[in-house]
Parts: sequence; structure tokens; C-alpha cells
Amino acid sequence: MSVHMYVPPCVHRKAGCDPGVQQQMQRAGNEPGRKSQRAGAFSHILLLLKHFPCLRSALGHGRLMAVLPGREAAGHSAVPSADSSHFGGWLQGFSFLPFPALMAEKPCWGFSHGGAGPCLEDKGGESLLWMMGTTASTAQQTVSASAFESVHGIGTMEDQRSLSIHSFQTLGLHNSKAKSIITNKVAPVVITYNCREEFQIHDDLLKANYTVGRISDATLEHYLVQGKYFMVRDVYSKLDVLNTTASCGAPNFRQAKGGYAVFGMGQPSLGGFKLVLQKLQREGHKECVFFCVREEPVLFLRVESDFVPYTPRGKENLHENLHSLRRGLRVEDLELTIRKEIHDFAQLSEGVYYVYNDIERFRDEPHTVRVQGEEDIHVTEEVYRRPIFLLPTYRYHRLPLPVDGAPLEEQFDAFICFLRESSGLLLRDPSRPPPALLFSCQTGVGRTNLAMALGTLILHHHRGAAPKPDPPHPAKMPPRAKFRVIQSFIEMVPKGQQMVEEVDSVIASCSEMHDMKEAIYESKKKLEGIGEDYQIQGNSTKEYFLQRTLQSLERYFYLIAFNYYLHEQYPLGFALSFSRWMCRHPELYRLQAIMNSSELTITGDLITKGTRVLVVDERFCPDVLSTVKEMSVANFRRVPKMPIYGTAQPSSKALSSVLRYLTDAKRKHSRILWVSLREEVVLEGNEQIYTLREPGSLDQLIPVPVSTPEQLEKLESTLKGDLLKSQKWLEVYLEAEKQMKMFKSCLTTQEIFNQHKSTCQGLTYRRIPIPDFCAPKEQDFDRLLEAMKSALAEDSQTAFVFNCASGRGRTTTAMVIAVLTLWHFNGIPEMSEEEIVSVPDAKYTKGEFEVVMKVVQLLPDGHRMKKEVDMALDTVSETMTPMHYHLREIIICTYRQGRSGKDEQERRLLRLRSLQYLERYIYLILFNSYLHLEKKDSWQRPFSLWMREVAAVAGVYEVLDGLGFPELEQLEDEEPLRRLRGRWRAQSGAGWPSRGDLV
Repeated sequence: MSVHMYVPPCVHRKAGCDPGVQQQMQRAGNEPGRKSQRAGAFSHILLLLKHFPCLRSALGHGRLMAVLPGREAAGHSAVPSADSSHFGGWLQGFSFLPFPALMAEKPCWGFSHGGAGPCLEDKGGESLLWMMGTTASTAQQTVSASAFESVHGIGTMEDQRSLSIHSFQTLGLHNSKAKSIITNKVAPVVITYNCREEFQIHDDLLKANYTVGRISDATLEHYLVQGKYFMVRDVYSKLDVLNTTASCGAPNFRQAKGGYAVFGMGQPSLGGFKLVLQKLQREGHKECVFFCVREEPVLFLRVESDFVPYTPRGKENLHENLHSLRRGLRVEDLELTIRKEIHDFAQLSEGVYYVYNDIERFRDEPHTVRVQGEEDIHVTEEVYRRPIFLLPTYRYHRLPLPVDGAPLEEQFDAFICFLRESSGLLLRDPSRPPPALLFSCQTGVGRTNLAMALGTLILHHHRGAAPKPDPPHPAKMPPRAKFRVIQSFIEMVPKGQQMVEEVDSVIASCSEMHDMKEAIYESKKKLEGIGEDYQIQGNSTKEYFLQRTLQSLERYFYLIAFNYYLHEQYPLGFALSFSRWMCRHPELYRLQAIMNSSELTITGDLITKGTRVLVVDERFCPDVLSTVKEMSVANFRRVPKMPIYGTAQPSSKALSSVLRYLTDAKRKHSRILWVSLREEVVLEGNEQIYTLREPGSLDQLIPVPVSTPEQLEKLESTLKGDLLKSQKWLEVYLEAEKQMKMFKSCLTTQEIFNQHKSTCQGLTYRRIPIPDFCAPKEQDFDRLLEAMKSALAEDSQTAFVFNCASGRGRTTTAMVIAVLTLWHFNGIPEMSEEEIVSVPDAKYTKGEFEVVMKVVQLLPDGHRMKKEVDMALDTVSETMTPMHYHLREIIICTYRQGRSGKDEQERRLLRLRSLQYLERYIYLILFNSYLHLEKKDSWQRPFSLWMREVAAVAGVYEVLDGLGFPELEQLEDEEPLRRLRGRWRAQSGAGWPSRGDLV
């Protein structure tokens, strides 16, 4: 027998190699049992690699080639070469050959680290090749590295080295029991040394791109799950604040106060969970519904006589669980994948895997856990579902809840769906107590507290008219000021005060470990305690605590909304899911969108200290229509044959010019309704119009989330007083430069118009703020229609003038609303024949998007409603052709721009804009339908009420809650901007720094 090996000239026996290698190699070649020179030769090669680091290095870098039994390369004998002198007496029959000679040999089993094919086709020069043949296998076979590369794309030197090592480990996987490994077309066959067992290797280990890593230079390198995570012990003793692990089986085990059968706990082991269930049985709870509220994967590894929970963690933050998993990925499936990985890694590491128990001090880390088979690893489903077979009245559900913020509507739906399966919860039967509700996350604090509050609310409604629990508080807290969003809820919803008090009581009942309401005030206090902002790990500290505050407030708000839902739906047996019910109450989405109302409390100090700066309107509002010269104001225009005008923001001087124009002998408008649509702070200083902006975002307006126009006007008056009182030089931005100015005069928009009422008796001014880029809110339509109705009741020839900052987006929207309204008063003109348009995207230019047509199909005579809106849009757009701005056509234009944005931030913004424009178009169609259907009653029912009582029941908000362009893209249901909740919050200016008080 002969074995050929190619090695580079540098290969030699390193100092310090095991002196007993010769004897070991001799033993390996003369194993007892069935004699096999081939098996012995294979063992020789393995031992060579074990004892000669330079050979291992050559193998790792693809520079070693071995040709086994009887496969001498053409033109080369088995005579040792000069380079083989180091091995001469140790390994008979080895020949060290130049690499080119081996290129002529066809491999029967090979690996190529450089390409997708066998070594024979590897033109790169050096490759790793193991070739083995037996009389049992005459077919030549090749296993290439292409399978590796197809997974993650192996391209770096480190990747290639890792690949070679993994290839070798896989070949040696069964070497401990193998007398011979035989290749064939299906899978390698292993014949054991005692010749009593023969089996095939079907493991897919070769196909995996396994990655190794270490916590630090001082710790052991080992395989990482999912290519980057370490398995860390889930719970350590310090987390068990209530010290209940020994007595109850789980850390922080507790029951809600007030006699409710609601329990919470941290993560137990398998044995600990059995103790928890036994405890509940002893206490007389015949039924139990258990909810695991964790969204991260958890695996239970066999440690002595128990199965202990471990979770994958990233090296950057070993204390943080995985969250926000990839969309569409079920955590249960991820757990099964990780279990398979750990099992495979153990096979490659002599039956052990490495885990971490102490990530504080790293004493004796990592630890080894023995894994003989997949049965040594349990996934969450196995630990929690199997007790059903022993306890028929036990039920288990996985209800992943977010670590921060409120659950999604779908998570509330899932919770209700699970509870509907329990007749004991739906039926108020005094003889049959409700089941015990048990919740668990990792520590038993944050998510568990949220879930316990949800469960306690359910049981509170199950009790019916029973008085609400009033558990004693450890210390009497002083009354807290209510957040504006909560106060607005109380004012808006019947029994709102009662609903809020019930939630407060429930939170107190579950506050042994964590008080959710108090957490809001704590985060707010920390936010207010930060003077100058500073960075931690590249993030703003103020921004961090602002988000923490808003997330806690959102969680509190959704608990109140859920209680509102229970008041309506519990008696009906949950006829509507929570998500559908929320679509019937869009006012709740409007409320949560303005949760951060701190802009309402800003003061002039922000301007005098330079935190905010004043920017003149003209800087970002060009006069595209060239009307400044004639009218003294930018972009002034009129709808043909209608007393409807639009313009940019006028100064006091420009207003005089416009009013003279409207009341001259040619137009003779004796009554004028002027509507300012601006939702941002506007001040006139030294006869120029300014708005407040952030120094780093001069081109972006800062909306003020008001519920009434009077709030905005009051804020402007406060800022005006602060500026005049300070008498300081202020940093202002003019059209092309920055200057320091001191204001000698300062006026609010209300004061500007009040000055002209004496010279124009028929002038009426209204402030109706509407959001930029978006559809007006339902109440905005109400205010616009009511203002027009009042003006027309006094004078049917009233002129209507609308302005925003530039006279473009918001102004055009209001002008279209005015056109539709006047048509319904005076008669809708005949629609012309539909033009045949043969341009790219003509269908979308005409607004025929799938989601639009869904709404059209819902509405009575929907196609006509849409055509009338299109006619109004075309009529208004004729007045502003140079602007290239059409409320309908801009939808597809913006969508296309978003697809090719230069970065993710720009693409997301344009994505939001396209959805907002689409929604605005739909709202105009809905408003036109309302004008038709409610005309018989003179529109006594406001549009906002009609939307709730009629359109919402018809399913309009459910369409708006899934907004998108399905005809142009593959939609993702989880995309926040498609949902009312995410889209309305994004358009409310939620991304601005908090400059005022949240309360």
C-alpha cells in the first residue's frame, strides 16, 4: 500500500511535538480486529495532523493534499522525496509530491476551498484534497465547497480557513468508532472497528457555514449559534428579588392583590415549572392557563437531573435578550433550528457544547454541557405543553409581548382568542371559579407585569358589578398631574374617568415587583433632570429617556384602551377582535399619535438661548407662480369661475394688498373668510414672517399637536410676550444669510388679521390647523365645513381664501374641499367624457390604486364620488401648473422616488409621504360621499361622527389600516407605516426632541 501526500517545503516536525507519535502511529496502523491498511493509513494521516502543527496549518490553508490507497499520480513513484526525510522511519509508503503532478489525478472524494467544483477544476493553485477508495466503492465522487458558499458566501481568508477546518472535523466525526469509511453515491459508509456495526453518514454538517468565536482573548473559542450568539444562562440568583425559586419553583413568583387568581413569575427550569403547577394545585386551582410572554428563543439544556434555560445573546451585550426578530420568523421555529445547531456542534466537539453561567465575573467560563442527542435539549414548547397530558385542565399559550411599549393589536387579539377557549372566563357562573392565569417572562418583572394587568382586567370584568379592588399602597403618594393624552381620553369617552381609575387600581394590584404607572413619572423625572444633553454610546441621553417615557406612557394608554374594549365587548362575548374594535374607534389612534404634546409648553427661552431659531418663511417657500411683484405675496391664485383663492403666508403689508384686490371694483367681495391652515408657530417680527425650527433641521417645520386652534394661538401669544420682554439679539435666518436681530415689533397671526378688520369690515379670520403632507383629520373637515356654512349663510357670494406656508400642499387640499362644498351648495357641474390617456402609469396617475378602488367599492355610487373628486383636483391644479403639483398625480411620483432613494432614511421618508398622499386622496373621496349622503339633513351630523358611525362600520378604517401599493410591491403586514397606529404617529412630529413638559 502507498499513500501520497503533497506538502509545501516548509513542513517539518516542530519542536515540542509528542515524542510518542511514532509509537501511536504504529499502533494506529495495526489495530486489532479486521485488518485494513486503508483504515490504518487514514489514522496515520489524522495522527500526523494532530502532532504536527505545521501540517495542520497547511491543511487549514488548503496547502496539503493526500492521496490514499493505490492512487499514485501518473509519473511519480512512491519513493520518498527530499522533503520526506523528516518522516522516513515513521510512516512507510508516504510520498511527498509536487502539486502539479496531483492535478492529473481524478479525485474520488475531494474538497475545494476555492471554487464550486472539485480540486481537478481548481485553477487557483493550491487546494485541499482527501481521496479514498476501497474495493467496496468503485464510483468516483466529489464533495465540493459550493454548498458552503451558497449559504453565506465564503470569500475571506478567515472564512476559507474555517471551511477547511470544518471539512476535516466532519471527516473525522466518526473516526473514534470507524475502522473504515467507504464512499458511495448516497453517503459515506462507516464500518466500526469491531466489525459489528455498519452505518451511513447522512448528517448535513458539511452544508452548514459554522462560525467560531470567543467572548474575550482569555476564553475558549467555540461554535456560535446562528453564526454569532453565545448561549447564556437565562436567570441567575440575583434576579430572584422575592427569593421564591426554592419555595415555589420559579424566581419572583407572586399573586396579584385583591383576590384575583392572577400569578406572575420569572423563567423556571423544567423541574421548577413542575413545582409551580403543584403549588397551584395545592392551593385549589383546578384550571390553569399559562402564558409564556417571551419573544426571544429559550432552550433548556440538561444539567444534572434538571433542564436549565439558556438564551442566545450577542457578544456586544450579553445581558440583553434577542428581540425584534426577523419578520415572519416564528420563535418556536428558531428554537428548533438552534437545538439542531447545538446538537451538531456537540457532535463536532466530542459530545459537549459550551455555555456561560457567570457573565459578571466569567469565572471558569465557558462551562461544558454534555449533549449526546437532541433529547438532551428541550425547546419551550416541550417544557410547557407536555403537562397537558398529566393535567387535562391545564392550557399553554405563547404570547410574545414587547419588552418596551404597548403590545400590537394582533397580540391583544391573540390574548383574547386564547381566553375565548376557556368557558370559565366567558360565563359568569358563581359555582365555577375562573381559571388561574399564570404569566412568565425572563425575570418576571416588565412583560409579566403587563400581562398580569391584562389578566386582572379580564377577571375584574368577569366579576361583573363587583367593586373595583383598592389594595393598600405602601405609602400614600401625592396626587399626580395627569398626562394630556389621558386627560383627553377622559374628556372624550363616556365613563372615561371610571375606566382610568380601574386601570390604576389594577396596576396597583400587580405592583409588587414593578409599578407601570410610576415608571412613567420616573422616566419623565430623569428626562427633566438632564441639563445639557450628552451622548452615551453614540446616542442622545435625552432622546433615550424621552423614548422610555413615551413607551411607558403608550403601555399605560393601551391598557386604558383595552379596558374600554372590555367594557364594550366582554358582555358581547368579544364579538369584535381588539384590532377591529380599534378601527371602530379611530379617535383612539388620533390620541396616541399626539402622546408627546410637549410642544404646547415651550417658552421664549428656547429662542433667546439658541435652542430653537427663527427662520423667515421666504427661505424655503419660493414664489413659483411669480405673484409677489403684483400681490406682495407668493403663489397667489384663484380657482376658475369660483370665489376660492389660495396663497402663501402673507405678512401684514401683503395682507393689505390682497384685501384691496379682493374688494376692488372688479371683484367686489363684500365678505371674505380667510383661513390659516398652519399647524406650526408663526410670528411676525419687524414686518417679516418667521417660524421656529431646530438649528440642525432648518428646512423642516415643527408641528404643534393641538386638539383645538385656540391652543396654538395661546402658545403664539406666550412666545411673543417672551421675545418682547427679553429684548435680546436673536439669531434669525433670512432668505440667504444668518443675522442677529432684535425685534422692535412682534405680532401673532391673529393680531395681523385683527389690525385689518377696521379697514375691511367683511373680513373673518379662522385658524384651522391641518397637518402638512397628510389628509386633514376628521375634525379638520368639520371645522372647514362649519366655517364655510356659516359664511355662506350670511352671504352666498363670500370669498374663501386659504393659506399655509408656501401656498402649496395644505392650501391646495383646502381649496379642493372648498370646491366640493360649493358644488354641493350651488350644483355639481356636468362631468366631461373621460379622456383616453396613453402615458406610462396612466392607471396610477388617474388614482386607480387597488386600495382606492376598495374604498370606491364600499361607497354608494363610489365611482361617481371618485370622478367628482378628480374633477375638483384637476380644476384646482389648473391654477398652479408651474408648481407641477397635483394632489392625485403626486402619489405615484413620490412612490417611484422612494423606490430609488439614496439611503434608507430618504426611502423611508418618501415611503411615508406616498402613503400619506394616498390616504389624503381617499379622505377627499370619503368627504365627497359624506356631502352627498348627508346633504338631505344639511350636514347636521359632522363628518367626524359620520366616519365613526357609518364609514367605520362599513370597514373604511380597516382598509386604511392596511394601506399600501399591493399592485406594485410585495406588502409586509408588519410594516408600521401601513398601519394607522404607526402612520399617524409618524406624521405627528413624534421624532422631534422634547423641548417642553410632557404633563
